[in-house]
Amino acid sequence: MGIALGTGSVLTVVAASVTVVVVAALTAFALLLRLRAERERLRTAAEREAREIRATAKEEVREIRADLERREQRLIDRETRIDAESEQLHRRRRELADERDELDRRRAEVNRLEDERRAILERVAVYTAAEARGDLVRSVEQQAKREAALIVRDIERAARDRGEERARRIVAAAIQRVATEQTAESVVSVLQLPGDDMKGRIIGREGRNIRAFEAITGVNLIIDDTPEAVLLSCFDPVRREVARLSLDALVIDGRIHPHRIEEVYERKVAEVEQSCVRHGEDALTEVGITDMHPELVTLLGRLRYRTSYGQNVLGHLLESAHIAGMMAAELGVEPAPVKRGSLLHDIGKALTHEVEGSHALIGADLARRHGESEDVVHAIEAHHNEVDPRTVEAVLTQAADAISGGRPGARRESLESYVRRLKRLEQIAAAHPGVVKVFAMQAGREVRVMVRPDDVDDIQAQVIARDVAKQVEEELTYPGQIRITVVRESRATEFAR
Repeated sequence: MGIALGTGSVLTVVAASVTVVVVAALTAFALLLRLRAERERLRTAAEREAREIRATAKEEVREIRADLERREQRLIDRETRIDAESEQLHRRRRELADERDELDRRRAEVNRLEDERRAILERVAVYTAAEARGDLVRSVEQQAKREAALIVRDIERAARDRGEERARRIVAAAIQRVATEQTAESVVSVLQLPGDDMKGRIIGREGRNIRAFEAITGVNLIIDDTPEAVLLSCFDPVRREVARLSLDALVIDGRIHPHRIEEVYERKVAEVEQSCVRHGEDALTEVGITDMHPELVTLLGRLRYRTSYGQNVLGHLLESAHIAGMMAAELGVEPAPVKRGSLLHDIGKALTHEVEGSHALIGADLARRHGESEDVVHAIEAHHNEVDPRTVEAVLTQAADAISGGRPGARRESLESYVRRLKRLEQIAAAHPGVVKVFAMQAGREVRVMVRPDDVDDIQAQVIARDVAKQVEEELTYPGQIRITVVRESRATEFAR
């Protein structure tokens, strides 16, 4: 009995061991199958990724090849154009040489006729030799002047035609190669709020917070029925941006009280100043200027927040600099001072909210005080004809400014709104007693008011100028400043009979 039980236990143990071995073998086999499936999946993924990489590489190679072919075609076109211009120049030189030979031939013919005429006169013996010589000299001189005038006129006409054609080509090429995005002009910034309950916290108890915010930032805070939004209004774009960033930080933080407003405002002023420096340095890098006074760099960066008729002023300066540099290169003029003058020609707009006067003259004074050359200073002060342009750099700066501001899509103001603004300027001035005529000049930058001297004295003229300026400030929105000039002129006329 004991032996039978022992044999059954052994068989049970053996059966269990076999079961364990079979289970282990099956597990290993399943694991092997999974490893093979995973290897197959990885191989398939690797092949798919390799195909995608090859397809991407082929596409990039095709794009690079297409770009190289386009550049090669442009180079071929330019070489063809240069060859054509060179051939035209050689042809003109040959024509001038032929004209010079013809002139020499005519001079020889004139000399021959002169000799014959002198001989005839001496035979006739009516004139003395001196008189005959004087008559002949006058006749030949008149004939030579007439022929020279004809030749000069033909040469001038040909040169003028070629010059106009080349000027049109240069301007067209500059416009086609430069384009910048535009932003809409606005004196109001909108700040989104997480909820309307935040408006009460911004206002504070009895308006304490909003009064402190407006006093510290100098920006009007408008809280109306607009859902989850407040408006910040100010004509100074830098100050408005500082106020917007400050209010945004206060709303995110949630702690809004006068002391906290002052802390956040001081921090945001420093951030905006750093941003202005960064934008100014980026502009210099884009144009290729390496040296400039740090104060001018900061003022240049402040124009990133300034717009004129919907056109960003810093973008306008960069566009003008590129256009002026292209035209200077086409004309054979050194591009560096031209690009520098064009980049700085509106630098005075950064201070028009702080300093009275034309932005051109303000910018010229800034550039002169910070070590810019006289050519650059003159280009800045002459770009709106406050000073007559005397250099090529000033003329190219004027042209680049006009192209950038006048090209389609550059500025938002339409002809209708422009005319309407000029009419309103004249109506405001004409409504005062004693005014005879009103002229809006310099694209609305100056208003000339003519008054009757018998009805308006010198003191009243000052009052009219002040009242017109105040009414214009209250009713109209405009960039820069508008000069109001009241002219009181007395004339005395008598007749002698």
